[in-house]
Amino acid sequence: MRFLVFAILTLSAASHAQLTDTLFSLKAVKSYPFPNELCAAPTGSRIAWALNENGLRNIYVAEGPDFKARKVTNYGLDDGQELTSVSLSNDGSWAVYVRGGDHGSNWDDHLPVNPSSSPIAPKVQIWSVNFAGGEPKLLGDGEDPVISSKGTVAFHKGGQIWTVPVDGSSEAKQLFSARGSNNNPVWSPDGSRLAFQSNRGDHAFIGVYSSPTIPITWMEPNYNRDVSPRWSPDGTRLAFVRMRGAGGEPDSILTAKHNPWSIYSGEASTGKIKKLWTAPQTLRGSVPSTHGGTNLHWAAGRIVFLSYHDGWPHLYSINEFGTETILLTPGNFMCEYIKMSPDKKWMVAAANAGDDPLDIDRRHIIKVPVDKQAMQVMTPGSGLEWTPTVTGDGTTLAYISASATRPPLLCSMPMKGGMAKLIGDDRIPREFPTQKLVTPKQVIFKSPDGLSIHAEWFEQPGGALKKPAIVYVHGGPPRQMLLGWHYSDYYSNAYAMNQYLASRGFIVLAVNYRLGIGYGYEFHNPENAGRAGASEYLDIKAAGEWLAKQANVDATRIGIYGGSYGGFLTALALGKNSNLFAAGVDIHGVHDMTVERTNTILNPDRFERAPDAEAAIQTAWESSPTAYTNTWRSPVLMIHGDDDRNVRFSQSTDLVARLRKTKVAMETLIIPDDTHHFMMHRNQLRVNQAAAEFLERKLRVQK
Repeated sequence: MRFLVFAILTLSAASHAQLTDTLFSLKAVKSYPFPNELCAAPTGSRIAWALNENGLRNIYVAEGPDFKARKVTNYGLDDGQELTSVSLSNDGSWAVYVRGGDHGSNWDDHLPVNPSSSPIAPKVQIWSVNFAGGEPKLLGDGEDPVISSKGTVAFHKGGQIWTVPVDGSSEAKQLFSARGSNNNPVWSPDGSRLAFQSNRGDHAFIGVYSSPTIPITWMEPNYNRDVSPRWSPDGTRLAFVRMRGAGGEPDSILTAKHNPWSIYSGEASTGKIKKLWTAPQTLRGSVPSTHGGTNLHWAAGRIVFLSYHDGWPHLYSINEFGTETILLTPGNFMCEYIKMSPDKKWMVAAANAGDDPLDIDRRHIIKVPVDKQAMQVMTPGSGLEWTPTVTGDGTTLAYISASATRPPLLCSMPMKGGMAKLIGDDRIPREFPTQKLVTPKQVIFKSPDGLSIHAEWFEQPGGALKKPAIVYVHGGPPRQMLLGWHYSDYYSNAYAMNQYLASRGFIVLAVNYRLGIGYGYEFHNPENAGRAGASEYLDIKAAGEWLAKQANVDATRIGIYGGSYGGFLTALALGKNSNLFAAGVDIHGVHDMTVERTNTILNPDRFERAPDAEAAIQTAWESSPTAYTNTWRSPVLMIHGDDDRNVRFSQSTDLVARLRKTKVAMETLIIPDDTHHFMMHRNQLRVNQAAAEFLERKLRVQK
């Protein structure tokens, strides 16, 4: 008997030592650099991107064939000023970018952010920097810059289109004046004319500007929303997407409805148009709601677009007369981050495609010709790859890649296929714990109504025989957590956090609940979801119940955390099932669906006149965490930045006030002046540390 006790104690000590060997700091796992905004020059072999290193955001460039990374800006403060809209001039000699704002927000993305609480207000400004280096040139206040083949930058500011030389040699000037909010400028191939989108409330037009003496040409305006102008390669015609304008009898709120759209083309000189293609009149045929929407491109002799009408977000092409349609990417997978090659003969994209059954929870680079079904998966394997672009000379495919243990880095490979080469791998800090990270495992379980739910399981070897567990709930909700580092900076942070929690002795289950992307139209657009019944909560509850049945999980110590829509589902879990979820961290969640009900309609009056308005309000309330504060028992940490432009800060203020009247053990953390995305690195570290410490304390982790 004494020998048995000794053996058990020895095994326990060995397990503890094994777990101790895997420990790393939150600061270390958050030290990874994050690249984004990858682009290529229209000619040559030059590429550029933005890189965030512990909150220091800078522009990097490289040139083939060696593609050695080189920093060309020197922003040295963690001040929360993001770098977006990175592009290269036609010859690659200038990189243009926007500094400031919060361009992942739902509103006010063009307004400055000031998370450092600086007494001097930041601005949202357009800059250029020479590829060779030197001091950046201020081009002006504004957004969405696009560079013409002649080196003129067009951008929008204050609802109008402005232009400025790419080298900043003269001041920016307003190009023309037009009613509405004018944006989405697109230069003609020869740089002589500019197409743009004019938003006018319940309708939108496509216009073409030629010169100060020629009136703007409107592409047969109608009572519609016309978007996404695209020039033909010869610069004589435009293609665009037409959607219906606002108005009409109020629709049912609780019943899904088709959102129609068509593709048109027309003569840029006269504005005369004709319809080329109309999406099927089905729910699947509605305007795509995945990344990039319709992803319209005018390719070599064909027009390429994305549609969901066969149940998956796929690429299609039609000829220029609209008489032939080809599905380019058949199969049960989605396409996103879609680019066209400079010769306009190929499309490249990120897709959860491949021969491995696990690929549905990854991303790989695909390429396909624009005129036939001949798709290739360029980057098969256990890694993850996204945001592809083709260099101007057509020889190189550049993209961002990661694995389960290596954070995102740039990569290049021959466009024809071959060996991949990492770019800038020397930017990974020595303290980053690559060797201590785990490879998450794919888990599939059933929801009560029979739906198969995918999740990622994080667990370090060793530790207690029964461990506390945490359900992680992503936001969006059109998102998908992956079997490795994520292509979004927000969810790369979540991936790092899940790795950290696993190193601290937790089992973490990251759940891809219904409403998310990656598993087809019906999964993405389920019945009775969101404010229409929150059916997605079935999947979150099922995840907790599935965890409770696992032999190495302590069913009394299951926690939950998530941000944004994940915060909504976290609060719903704590309100409805405190018996299952022992503690939770709610980060900037939505809590009252009745308050948010008018976000997707023109005005509150139309909502109130809808035929099922009363039932919709009641259903929205019953779908809200605020309806369940009387059954909420588990402790919660509430976190929110008060310049949030995705979820109103008042959503948390209201829930906190309600919970203060109960006996719920509540802790709070506010990040003044920061946004939904915690733009400052040190603010994100503070949020992560508070969440991890709370979960460790409340779920009694054995160290």
